[in-house]
Amino acid sequence: MKISFSPPDITQEEIDEVVDTLRSGWITTGPKTKLFEEKIANYTNASKAVCFNSATSAMELTLRLLGVGEGDEVITSAYTYTASASVIHHVGAKIVLVDTAKDSFQMDYEKLEHAITDKTKAIIPVDIAGVMCDYDKIFEIVNNKQNLFSPSNEIQKAINRVIVLADGAHSLGATYKGKKSGEVADFTCFSFHAVKNLTTAEGGAATWRDIPNINNNDIYTQYMLLSLHGQTKDAFAKTDPGSWEYDIIYPAYKCNMTDIMASLGLAQLKRYDAILERRKQIINMYDKALENGGATSLKHFTDKSSSSGHLYLVRLNDKDEDYRNMVIKEMAEKGIATNVHYKPLPMHTAYKNLGFNIKDYPNAFNMYRNEITLPLHTLLSDEEVEYVTECLKEIVK
Repeated sequence: MKISFSPPDITQEEIDEVVDTLRSGWITTGPKTKLFEEKIANYTNASKAVCFNSATSAMELTLRLLGVGEGDEVITSAYTYTASASVIHHVGAKIVLVDTAKDSFQMDYEKLEHAITDKTKAIIPVDIAGVMCDYDKIFEIVNNKQNLFSPSNEIQKAINRVIVLADGAHSLGATYKGKKSGEVADFTCFSFHAVKNLTTAEGGAATWRDIPNINNNDIYTQYMLLSLHGQTKDAFAKTDPGSWEYDIIYPAYKCNMTDIMASLGLAQLKRYDAILERRKQIINMYDKALENGGATSLKHFTDKSSSSGHLYLVRLNDKDEDYRNMVIKEMAEKGIATNVHYKPLPMHTAYKNLGFNIKDYPNAFNMYRNEITLPLHTLLSDEEVEYVTECLKEIVK
């Protein structure tokens, strides 16, 4: 067998929707992008959503919307992809990394609490693999530290505590205590990259909870300005008769989603419940097959939360990097593509150059050293899932 790690699930529905866009004469930001934003807001139970060209752009522009910049600190996990932290650097703030809890892929919440200072403006929790963080605990922490918070713009004043900006790149469709990702954190940013559960090839979105005395349309307008050069009208708005004129309010950025991308997303969203259900079936098959196989997998479904089932993370019990890498190689020889999620940020050159040292994050390193990610996507057949688990058990045996 030849089993890919995470190919996009594209059907005739997506193809037809894209062709319809191509024939419409409107391929950049336009009616389908606006419709996709409405659909994402409805799906996540948010009042509004805004779409971008990536989740990275969504997170960075959210930090800029919040007025986060030089002299500020933003906390995130040491166990994540670079996008969770690089956006902090982009806006000129200081990156503060927190180790994971022991035997956990999520931040150590006690260490998170200790990391908050009077310079902390936001926390970026990471919903790794589609499993949402313990947001009750995170909000308890930021509320307990409210006395340290010093707001520097109107949104910060309205929230009046450290802001919780969820990296929900993996968690579209996940729930925490009955609430969907997108309505739990103050702001949530999603990814629609090619390997994500729902793809627009590249793309992302932000949603937010209603903020007292802050108009959601004003937030949306600020996002639009940030994502399109600070221009007061996008190309679609300028198509109204006589509406060519516009202003540039400030020199901003270019991060808009196109209608071609949005058309993919619209078709994917129609199928998304079935996509999530199939992912859940595959996870249950993996869980059952690996129950006594010398490996421990991340739990996706508990009484408290339900995952979007984006990644299947497995730890090879009591093994090290060399052993894990051997398993990856032998799985590849059997035609199975696997991966590692993630190499902790302090192990990368960019973060070493910023002064981070993996020795300060022992729990994150221990999670990484024997982690292997198995294929998890909706093009997998039951027979292929069975083949993956049989091969893994055979190799580790």
